[in-house]
Amino acid sequence: PRIELVDLTQLEGEEIFPRMLEDAAAGRLQKFYQRDTIASLDGMPTPRWDLLKMKDYVFYRPFVIQQSRGCPYTCDFCAERRLNGDYGYRDRPPEEIVEEIRKCGGRHIFFAASQFVGRKARTMELLEALIPLKIRWSALFSPRFGLDEQFLDLAKRSGLLHVNMGIESISQNTLQAMHKTANHSQTYEDMIDNLNKRNISYSFNFVFGSDSDDEDIFPTTLKFLQEHRVPAAYFNVMAPLRGTPFYDRMKAEDRIIDEANLDRWNGVYCHFHPARMSGEELVAQVKNLQRQFYSWRLMVRRLRIPRTQADLASWNVNFTQRKVALHSDSMNEFSEF
Repeated sequence: PRIELVDLTQLEGEEIFPRMLEDAAAGRLQKFYQRDTIASLDGMPTPRWDLLKMKDYVFYRPFVIQQSRGCPYTCDFCAERRLNGDYGYRDRPPEEIVEEIRKCGGRHIFFAASQFVGRKARTMELLEALIPLKIRWSALFSPRFGLDEQFLDLAKRSGLLHVNMGIESISQNTLQAMHKTANHSQTYEDMIDNLNKRNISYSFNFVFGSDSDDEDIFPTTLKFLQEHRVPAAYFNVMAPLRGTPFYDRMKAEDRIIDEANLDRWNGVYCHFHPARMSGEELVAQVKNLQRQFYSWRLMVRRLRIPRTQADLASWNVNFTQRKVALHSDSMNEFSEF
């Protein structure tokens, strides 16, 4: 029979898939499978790292380890709570994460989590436990922790190589419109100084298309990034993802475009009518910003000569994103606005 998984807030795979596989083996596969409880992250099974043939992968091959699930923030455009349930933030026991790192045997770890620091005290315990492992790790966490020098010092000691941060916009008006309450644009310079003086590689995420964004936001953003020599950045078109307040508002205002294709190419195409420019203009501006930022001329101006692993990590991100920027037009699958 056809399997249908319903209610995204109850689809965490723990409990569901073992039961589904048992039913399939016994010939009693059901039509619907969903959880009755919130999944616990304690005691998660360790992946079969021994089955991976690492020599077949690229030079930089971090092991991906799930450290937490969910997010404590409620940004207007983010679908995290729709995907992982409105359960808040849950993290794994530090000792179990350390044991999984030991088992994988990797020296480079990427912590797969929408928000690495959901509970600071718990995360600090993990960082202390990582120090003896002598690994290099990367993660995503809120810009507010880029202002926390105690946290950054311990993160550096524990092996932090690269952090990605969703600063989203340099405009405080836009941040307020996004309900990005943890971000304050006036603190970005101090945050950047904190990261630079510790030689931590970092990248920023930007989202364009808020009702407060006009065409000035693009050159202003580029000027900010170059003046502060930000190593890397990702530029995205805002997407009205189903289940988000942004989607609800765009739907109510009849501003959604081609809803049947709404889940395709998020961040690359414009699926709604922006307030201060056309969808075509928004996409063109984002692509142009990306190409300028990853031009050789601007890369050489802002990036340090690679002497450390952090410097090499920043150059690696730039080489990768330069390829994306140069081939963005070839990614067209549909172009109706």
